[in-house]
Amino acid sequence: MGYEHITVEPIAGACGAEIGGIDLSQPLNDSVFGEVKQAFVDHQVIFFRDQDITEDQHKDFGRRFGTLNIHPRYVPLEGHPEIFPIRKDPEVKKIVGGVWHHDLTHLPEPPLGAILYALDVPPTGGDTMFSSQYLAYETLSDGLKETLAGLVGVHDNRIQAPKIASDRNAERSSKLREGADAVEEPECEHPVVITHPESGRKALYVNKIRTHRFKDMTEEESRPLLQYLFGHTEKPEFTCRFRWRKGSIAFWDNRCVMHRALNDYQGHKRYMNRVTVNGARPV
Repeated sequence: MGYEHITVEPIAGACGAEIGGIDLSQPLNDSVFGEVKQAFVDHQVIFFRDQDITEDQHKDFGRRFGTLNIHPRYVPLEGHPEIFPIRKDPEVKKIVGGVWHHDLTHLPEPPLGAILYALDVPPTGGDTMFSSQYLAYETLSDGLKETLAGLVGVHDNRIQAPKIASDRNAERSSKLREGADAVEEPECEHPVVITHPESGRKALYVNKIRTHRFKDMTEEESRPLLQYLFGHTEKPEFTCRFRWRKGSIAFWDNRCVMHRALNDYQGHKRYMNRVTVNGARPV
């Protein structure tokens, strides 16, 4: 489509576009918002540069797309329960989000997407990568597409369960709430192939940190096909890579892209704020 109020510059062939001509500290009228939303649907992840927004403005932008998620496990930003502070201090070695994943797919209604705002970034490194799950699905053989059409993935949150909160908090700057290890999060089932509610395109919907088996199958039986799919979803030709600057914003569609933060900036600080938009059950 053509754009009258914003500029849209793709950054890769698979997904991702930088949006220009917009100041997110100001309210968006319906025409401008409509173009931003269309760019989001078309490009799967959109980026904004040189933004200067407050916590309330960050939340206001997110609320244009839906209600906001309050993470059940991580400590929120003080005074702003809807903001998840993603932090890495110079002396800390481990990060949040360093493996390819969709966000919170163990929930019955996983997020629509997330809006990440850069407060302080390292001089180099700390990029975020995104992978189009439209392309991951569309490049499968017809035979495998037929097989996957009848499969349901079982998702869980065991990645946050192996250690109690105090042990995990000793390794990371982003902190889990006290008692987070006692939060009950049962398994949840989602189709392995979903249809995006706005674009109508089909996407793969499995990820290595939360999908460990197929419904009515054991983990051992599920593992060979899941391992193939995990490797397939990460192919470089499906991805884009975003280099952060202070004031940059990324907004990714959790329904059709996976993402991964790179941990290649030891000795430097990386501070981000994230607002997560609630979604609906995948179909």
